[in-house]
Amino acid sequence: MKDITIPGGKNAEKARKLMRVFSPLTGTELDGEYPVARSEEVQYAVEQAMAVYPVFSTTSGAKRADFLEAIGEEILALGEDLIQRAMAETGLPESRLLGERGRTVGQLGQFAAHIREGSWVDAILDPADPDRKPFPKPDLRQMLVPMGPVAIFGAGNFPLAFSTAGGDTASALAAGCPVILKAHEGHLGTNALVNRAIRLAARRTGVPEHVFQYVVGDGYITGRELVAHPGIKAASFTGSFGGGKALLQVANSRTEPIPFFAEMGSTNPVVVLPEAMAARGDVIGQQLVWSFTLNAGQFCTNPGLIIVREGEGMQKMIDAMHQAVLARQAELMYGKGIRTNFDARTQEMLQAKSVTLIGKGPDGGPLDGQATLARVHAVDFLIQPELQHEVFGPFSLIVICPDDDSLKQVLRSLGGQLTATLMAEERDLADREDILAELVNRCGRLVWNGVPTGVEVSPAMQHGGPWPAASDSRFTSVGTQAIRRWVRPVSYQNVPEALLPKALQSANPLKIWRRIGTEWTKEESGMRNQE
Repeated sequence: MKDITIPGGKNAEKARKLMRVFSPLTGTELDGEYPVARSEEVQYAVEQAMAVYPVFSTTSGAKRADFLEAIGEEILALGEDLIQRAMAETGLPESRLLGERGRTVGQLGQFAAHIREGSWVDAILDPADPDRKPFPKPDLRQMLVPMGPVAIFGAGNFPLAFSTAGGDTASALAAGCPVILKAHEGHLGTNALVNRAIRLAARRTGVPEHVFQYVVGDGYITGRELVAHPGIKAASFTGSFGGGKALLQVANSRTEPIPFFAEMGSTNPVVVLPEAMAARGDVIGQQLVWSFTLNAGQFCTNPGLIIVREGEGMQKMIDAMHQAVLARQAELMYGKGIRTNFDARTQEMLQAKSVTLIGKGPDGGPLDGQATLARVHAVDFLIQPELQHEVFGPFSLIVICPDDDSLKQVLRSLGGQLTATLMAEERDLADREDILAELVNRCGRLVWNGVPTGVEVSPAMQHGGPWPAASDSRFTSVGTQAIRRWVRPVSYQNVPEALLPKALQSANPLKIWRRIGTEWTKEESGMRNQE
């Protein structure tokens, strides 16, 4: 990838350290060398983002929408080159990557439609009342505005949908924020191809060149430099708890602290109640094994904790899970580090007090993740908090609860989760409504009689959750509501019409939905400020 662009332009060739990408498919390094950005190059990238922010942030929603759609078109134009490179770098099958490319292009389209329509700015107009006593009421108008340049960290397990032009980048560009991406070291060639697509889209649509830039990082050092830079106004991260927490501390310790949106892992508990087990325990068991072993368990929504209320059908469900695990072929993991960590964490879990191995699937190659299922009783789970920690890979732990009280104790011991799932019949919830409430208090998405893997890109999706699943449970990283991470509300008081943004002008030239007083309308406001 000789044409890769490193911020700093002509200084890029002076970078002293080069990175290469290891292929889990071949066990060898792939072609291509990627210079690690030096401190001055990170500085340069942020300065360029700051320079284009005033222009890009005031670009019309229609023009930014054209840009996003053009990115999607250019990604599709990369054709087989993109899919083949991503396959080589991640070991993911072609079918999965084709689906992920479709999701990436689809969410770019969703954000384009969202900002082209324009009502997302949440304009509120509150009329003045000069006759109010004892003091006149001013004319107040509020809307959401972009924060400024943002830093985004590409995810390792989604080389397209959560990386270079993924949901974080799409939502930030939609909001009007320039983006500096720290490319994930596991798929730098894929990143370079998508970066080229973004730059071509910018040229096609007349968007400033530096609205999107990327840096190749040397571990935590580059990430810290990026988040600590005073020109960065917000950042997002998808990855480990340790990495996310370290960067969150950097964001909070700045002279000017900034919002930092981190998704840091989740065990995604599944609660299975007795009536559901009695009715369809074998089916539930097969569903759950499929879910926690899908793509070698390398999804952030992998159900790693299955909490069972003991009752009729429980053994039938566990037997079905056992047989499904034994038949589940090992799948390729993303690399040596991922596989090594999976083996170590699995051993830790199996060596914990009173944890019993139910079964393992067939072993595979040196980088394949072996499906593993274990069980433990609630009393032993409760005295070992480390059993709550995520195992990234095809592992799940069944927690057996003899009664409702122990089930509730287990639920109350859990930290925040991206998802929580309830496998139940409606009659299971008679006198158990508090179980539903406990799950809602701990998750961003509640799943009823399904599996948590598979995150729909929808305006109603919440992909985030209470700590430690995410650093701020008020926001989602999936769906059009993700744009809200990159904006802040501003009120305009008694500002003349000519100086107001179009979204707040009385005539409503954008024809968007606005709240005037207590009503939502697309009509003119009838309010007039001094000219």
